[in-house]
Amino acid sequence: MRRPAQRAPADDFGENGRTMRERISWNVVVPLVAVVTLALTWGTPPGPSLAVLEAVLLIGGVLAAVHHAEVVAHRVGEPFGSLVLAAAVTVIELALIIELMASGGNEAATLARDTAFAALMITTNGIAGLSLLLGSHRYGVTLFNPHGSGAALATLTTLATLSLALPSFTITGGRQEFSPGQLEFAAVASLLLYLLFVFTQTVRHRDFFLPVAQRGQQSPFDEESHAEPPSNAAALRSLGLLVVALLAVVGLAEQESPAVEKLVSAAGFPHSFVGVVIAALVLLPETLAAVRAARQGRIQTSLNLAYGSAMASIGLTIPGIALASIWIEGPLILGLGPTQLVLFALTVVISMLTVIPGRATRLQGEVHLVLLAAFVFLAIIP
Repeated sequence: MRRPAQRAPADDFGENGRTMRERISWNVVVPLVAVVTLALTWGTPPGPSLAVLEAVLLIGGVLAAVHHAEVVAHRVGEPFGSLVLAAAVTVIELALIIELMASGGNEAATLARDTAFAALMITTNGIAGLSLLLGSHRYGVTLFNPHGSGAALATLTTLATLSLALPSFTITGGRQEFSPGQLEFAAVASLLLYLLFVFTQTVRHRDFFLPVAQRGQQSPFDEESHAEPPSNAAALRSLGLLVVALLAVVGLAEQESPAVEKLVSAAGFPHSFVGVVIAALVLLPETLAAVRAARQGRIQTSLNLAYGSAMASIGLTIPGIALASIWIEGPLILGLGPTQLVLFALTVVISMLTVIPGRATRLQGEVHLVLLAAFVFLAIIP
């Protein structure tokens, strides 16, 4: 007579094995290795080998941050998940800008402006355009909520105008500069606008920012319908690892910043292109998360990430820079130049035409990507 298989020990072992694999997976190991490497090499000018190692760990830290932010987002749900990643990205950006401004002297006078504007163009044209293109490639016509996206775009336009466009026309401060009083007003207004939007997005009109089902989808969460939300313990573990990954990314990016500046100079690009590189680096987690959401038909989530990141980049970075300007000497040029103003105005108009109908085809995505290409090209050849 055949004995019944004893499955309990095997199941227990399998569960323990899965738990152990989760604890030693790459997204756990990489942030820890990156932090240890950062601690051992802090303050040491990196040679070629160390620079390559730090660059690899930097990319790994970014990817790990994306993973852990998505775990937290899956636990707390939308639109809170988008806010977690946007806030994380802004911490990286602000730390890099302040560090480079403190060590760059007058050459870094436009760094905050260049980085914030680059973030604006990358998010509104790059992330949004790529998401619409990928979504329309799969579903034909992408659907999203025009009320939520329109509110985000209106807030973003106001933030960018107050902080980046107006300094080009005010006369109290220097050329393209705010006076101290004007800078204080812009910082307070930016922070207030961002907080008002967050309240609207998470409390008052949260339904405006929830994913919309695409044609052929029973639910915008079809791709994740079989995935249970992580436990509180798993979410807290990912939150802790997210903080570790962000610390590693900030520190390694600071270590790599001299190499980035040398590469930009060696390539013959203007010094302002450093801001583009910083923005592209810190927005990589948002880009990956938005692309993944678009492939799953959650276009509204992608737009939340795009516009939310741009708003955080301006609404939180400008107040931080204003506070840092108390002890950082040198000019702070925030006003956009003529070419940047034209690109900003065109981006706002095209984004409005994209958002208002609540649906878009691949053409809208391609138009936004062409605008991004024009921005990058003119940043290299002003």
